Amino acid sequence: MAGAGVKLLNNRIRSVKSTQQITKAMKMVAAAKLQRQQGKMLAARPYSRKLAELMQHLADKADVAHPLFEVRPVRRRLFVVITSDKGLCGSYNMNIIKLAHQAVDASVAEGVETEIYAIGRKAADHFRKRGYKLFRSHEDFAGDADSERGKLVGDNAVGAFTSGTFDEVRVVYSSFVSTMTQRPVNLPLLPIAPDAVETGDAEHGDLDYIWEPSQEELFGVLLPLYLRNRVFMTLSEAFTSEHAARMTSMSAATENAGELIESLTLQRNRERQAAITSELLDIVGGANAL
Repeated sequence: MAGAGVKLLNNRIRSVKSTQQITKAMKMVAAAKLQRQQGKMLAARPYSRKLAELMQHLADKADVAHPLFEVRPVRRRLFVVITSDKGLCGSYNMNIIKLAHQAVDASVAEGVETEIYAIGRKAADHFRKRGYKLFRSHEDFAGDADSERGKLVGDNAVGAFTSGTFDEVRVVYSSFVSTMTQRPVNLPLLPIAPDAVETGDAEHGDLDYIWEPSQEELFGVLLPLYLRNRVFMTLSEAFTSEHAARMTSMSAATENAGELIESLTLQRNRERQAAITSELLDIVGGANAL
């Protein structure tokens, strides 16, 4: 019996060691993706901040009604929900889906027709299985944000809003705070509120502008550019948060596997020692009998 117990423990130790190698490799991959995606996000922030600042100053001085500024009674609402395509990232997806679920249910309770624009397989599968209406879904982004994907999502959202398909567009994603902290948020995307654009300072607030070409032409170019950039930054934050959550989760799993291996090794050594002691007692007992 003792031999069988030691053999079973040896099998378990080998199995846990194999799992530990997998989690360690996944941690290293997540760390590399985190570094790359975080680099993109940090590199794009100065441009995004200046563009937002410019839009704030122009919106304050402008006297123009642009379709993206149009506030309408909300009869139809679209939620852009950003999750990952794969799991093994702790509570990352669960926290986002929980917040999105609450927001969507509250919107439906208000009598607003609500649809979901799912970015990430986890969000798409969750809401599809529960009978929610999907406006569109992207399940192949693989945690990588770039300008083309930002343009794709931004253009789809703008098209749905300006065509009157939806009166409001909101985005639910995980905001990147630090490697250890990601915060799910539910923010408005459309219509654009001029006074809600984040700015770094107000050093140009008292300046007057000479518009060349016209205000309508400038806003026709700058507003879609601003919105696409905002969507790109949102995707960058969401995917940076995903890789950080996965790296943290795999790091914890690797450490837990190490602790379990130590515990199983100690248990195996005790079993082996007990077996050796039992055999020695049998030998001594047999010798005494003789």
